[in-house]
Amino acid sequence: MDLELAGAELKSVLNRLRRAQGQISGVIRMIEEGRDCEDVVTQLSAASRALDRAGFAIIATGLQQCLTDVDGSATSDESREQMRVRLEKLFLSLA
Repeated sequence: MDLELAGAELKSVLNRLRRAQGQISGVIRMIEEGRDCEDVVTQLSAASRALDRAGFAIIATGLQQCLTDVDGSATSDESREQMRVRLEKLFLSLA
């Protein structure tokens, strides 16, 4: 399954990933500085949510793209079911 993100979708996913990257950098810095455990865990939780949301956005885009083929017509029932199974596995990997 090839995934193509374009326009607003791409910008949204990249923003979420950059936010997570910044939060992870913050967690590293907090640990190095010996910050309070609760603050570190709170920041780590925020980074985890940002990564999850980016993953869900990618899966949602994949689902939308996979339900139609390149020509924009519906895919076959068998192909659709195979794609559903693959996307379900991806979705559950984030759960």
